[in-house]
Amino acid sequence: MTQTTRAPRTARKAKPEGQWKVDGREPLNPNEVFKQADDGLNVRTRIEEVYAEHGFASIDPTDLHGRFRWWGLYTQRRPGIDGGRTGKLTDAEIEDEYFMMRVRLDGGALTRAQLRVLGQISAEFARDSADVTDRQNIQYHWIRIEDVPEIWRRLEEVGLDTTEACGDVPRVLLGSPLAGIAADEIIDPTPVIEQIKREHIGSPEFSNLPRKYKTAITGHPSLDVVHEINDCAFVGVVHPELGPGYDLWVGGALSVVPFLGKRLGAFVTQEQVPAVWAGVTGIFRDYGYRRLRNRARLKFLVQDWGTEKFRQVLEDEYLGHALADGPAPARSAVPGDHVGVHRQKDGRYYIGVAPRVGRVSGQKLLALADVMARYGSDRLRTTPHQKLVVLDVEEADVEAVVAELEALDLQARPSAFRRSTVACTGIEYCKLAIVETKRTASETIDELERRLEGVELPHPISLHVNGCPNSCARIQTADIGLKGQLLPTDDGGQKPGYQVHLGGGLTDDTRAEAELGRTVRGLKVYQDDLADYVERLVRRFLDQRTGEETFAEWTRRADEEDLA
Repeated sequence: MTQTTRAPRTARKAKPEGQWKVDGREPLNPNEVFKQADDGLNVRTRIEEVYAEHGFASIDPTDLHGRFRWWGLYTQRRPGIDGGRTGKLTDAEIEDEYFMMRVRLDGGALTRAQLRVLGQISAEFARDSADVTDRQNIQYHWIRIEDVPEIWRRLEEVGLDTTEACGDVPRVLLGSPLAGIAADEIIDPTPVIEQIKREHIGSPEFSNLPRKYKTAITGHPSLDVVHEINDCAFVGVVHPELGPGYDLWVGGALSVVPFLGKRLGAFVTQEQVPAVWAGVTGIFRDYGYRRLRNRARLKFLVQDWGTEKFRQVLEDEYLGHALADGPAPARSAVPGDHVGVHRQKDGRYYIGVAPRVGRVSGQKLLALADVMARYGSDRLRTTPHQKLVVLDVEEADVEAVVAELEALDLQARPSAFRRSTVACTGIEYCKLAIVETKRTASETIDELERRLEGVELPHPISLHVNGCPNSCARIQTADIGLKGQLLPTDDGGQKPGYQVHLGGGLTDDTRAEAELGRTVRGLKVYQDDLADYVERLVRRFLDQRTGEETFAEWTRRADEEDLA
């Protein structure tokens, strides 16, 4: 008998992840190539001196589809391209010769003068378009490259900018809309937001990160900056010995692979925040994965390392000292969207209003500035829930202001669905979208208000409408999250619809802990049946609800047939 021996199998060497401090800086994908070749911040000079002078056709493709993002510019979708062609066409085939422009509003803070300039730019250069995003920005459409330098000039004249509003950089810093005005505020994050922006935004230090990087900072107990889905978040807490400061969270993000952020258990004082933020951002820059774009978010590094290692690397390599252990944030007792009329710590009032899923216009922004001027308000805040908050209203003027805002379709006392519906840009302008969102969400609100008039809900039921799988509208953290897709029809065709996520949510006054929504196998709804579906679901919840049960709690115990 002949016996053969098999050579021992050699373990396959793991591919490098493109971590700068581990694998070196050789670029491992086309995005890393163009970023290494020329910093995205440098494209501004070419925009001003070449592309704005010679028009769209003169733009280098790598600048157009890469570096323009560093200045808040994406080409928008060409009208008439249906969702079935999304993903099948090249950028050149799907894009128009117009741009979406994102104006970053760190902390969501605006003066009346800034608001007026935003409205004027919209009316003059953006076909009256303007959206309040769920990251507190203002977003325009129909921007021509020829007009970009003049828009920048006008923005910067009043202290606004588009610097790093998109791209593989630190995006806008979310901040509490009530920073510095709320009587129950734990700590005012305004100084650290301003310092981080002043020292780090627009600097080559962090202008080449593996991918986008999102920050949230709040000192308000309503937990109003969706901290669990940001790469780096600071949440106001009171240390029993050190006083007010922040609890540090890292690694949150949604998209197609959602992860909720993790507490490091570290307490950060107000003075330490800028250095700690730079340390966490530096870890992402130096250790973040750069080989595969779909793994190039901080959440994947946090999942692989765990919180103990992440904190140790932060303290040892980036801070040079340990951070104190600290308490977790207390559960919120009030809603974090700040809709309605509320008293400020100085005795005046702030009024939170709900536009239709964040959609406003230049004319509406200008009219809002006029209302503020008539009643002596000089400050406005945007929120991470696509809302607006007018500050500094005298008590005697509250009802007059509410009425004037109502006339602009900015409601301080909206229906439960108007208050809690969020929608992304959708197929109207977005090159990644498959279905329409803004109009669908707005029409659904109107229909639900009509059908459920007089029906009392125990709490708002959040409805988030997204045009593709990427979750810009945070579908996994909504009571009812809708992921746009094309659904088959009985005749062998397709029409727009949504996959349904149920029972998700972030920590708020109705939920002690954040949870991702559940998906029920096969549960999808056509776009034109959306109002029917939501009405049916709400009525079943009200019929089957027990005690103080929330909608999300009901969806987690309900039979699947009751959720269909």
